[in-house]
Amino acid sequence: MRTSNISYIIKKTLIFLFFFAINLSAQNSIKSSISSILSSVHPGVHSSVLVLDPLSNDTIYAKNISRLMMPASVTKLFTTITALSLMGPEYKLNTVIYAENQVSQGILHGNIYLKGYGNSLFTGEDLADMVNELKQKGITKIAGDVVADDSYFDDEYRRSDWIEDEQGDAGMPPVSAIVIDRNMSSTTVKGRRGTYRTRSAKVANPPLSAANKFCNELKKSGITVTGKAVSGTTPKTAVELTKKGVALKELIKTINKRSDNFLAECLYKTLGAFHSKIEGSSFYSSQAEKSFLSKNDIITDGGEIVDGSGLSHSNQISARGLVNLLEWAYSNLPCFDDLAKSLSVAGEDGTLRNRMLDSDASAHFFGKTGTLNGVSTLAGYLKCKSGDELIIVIMFEFGGASPKHYRRLQDLIIEAASGYKYNPER
Repeated sequence: MRTSNISYIIKKTLIFLFFFAINLSAQNSIKSSISSILSSVHPGVHSSVLVLDPLSNDTIYAKNISRLMMPASVTKLFTTITALSLMGPEYKLNTVIYAENQVSQGILHGNIYLKGYGNSLFTGEDLADMVNELKQKGITKIAGDVVADDSYFDDEYRRSDWIEDEQGDAGMPPVSAIVIDRNMSSTTVKGRRGTYRTRSAKVANPPLSAANKFCNELKKSGITVTGKAVSGTTPKTAVELTKKGVALKELIKTINKRSDNFLAECLYKTLGAFHSKIEGSSFYSSQAEKSFLSKNDIITDGGEIVDGSGLSHSNQISARGLVNLLEWAYSNLPCFDDLAKSLSVAGEDGTLRNRMLDSDASAHFFGKTGTLNGVSTLAGYLKCKSGDELIIVIMFEFGGASPKHYRRLQDLIIEAASGYKYNPER
């Protein structure tokens, strides 16, 4: 071997060792910073942290990554990512009006049906628009009943109906396939001194409530109805008259950015209906998620997800499982594009709008927060100052104390990780 070749090899080796040392030093600095931040955690507090470079598969920091903990609202990532995988971002969740028979001279002879397919954003205004479309089709009379069909889901409307010892029903409207105005009804009452105020209440029977609203809207528009408002099932031979829906990619923006529990639970049951082709139920929804996780080799460490929103204390997952889930999404386009658009942006919007302000992570961390009494979880993607990207999961279980301190620790960890830079010479 000639001297020039030896010199070249030595030079390349020295350059490699130089950049390796810099990269190792930077990683050690980040590890040291995160360890220092976590040193303020009380010994009785359970914590789990995993920071991963998804492109190099390098673990930047790891602590208790297989420990099962409560993810709280970060559970919504399992719901929305599974939905994106199974259904696709353009999938429409619809509310449909069907007719039992053909319209003749403006008269619909037979029943008219309003069927829900998990469109949880459907409103009274949407219903009025659909009724107006019926008028434009020339319908002036319904010679039959007005039927609301909720059979796409089961009739277990309360979370306590499908989750044993569930305590998270407070404030949650009934979860059903047919939804109008989030299954809430409003009435205006007159108070003292001539003032008026609006009272809202959860509907007791979603399909019957929807049938009554549909019937009233038909009459309000000038369409005569000879029958009754009832709940029932749409015949397979019925003909579609009109529909209104929302694309999955739009629905998950509200679910993740606002951490909307009701919409998440409705989507969870939609998963079950779509996957099983039978009905939306907690059993079939669970089977849909388990099938997705197994098919894609996503580690769960023996954890279990029992709902779509994360309200249940029975949900258990590890930081490693969450990182695996986010890593799968990161590697699968267009799933990742639509998931990223649904996540809160640090310092800008959603549940992260007031966090990491004036830091390197502001506008560069996209994530999902999770909070229950004594629980704080944060999971998402960080674009570092170098342009490199990291997946980060930070979980705390701390008894009944305020989550403010632990959110601050999460923010500090993400800010510290912003200094990461991958060395391609490594």
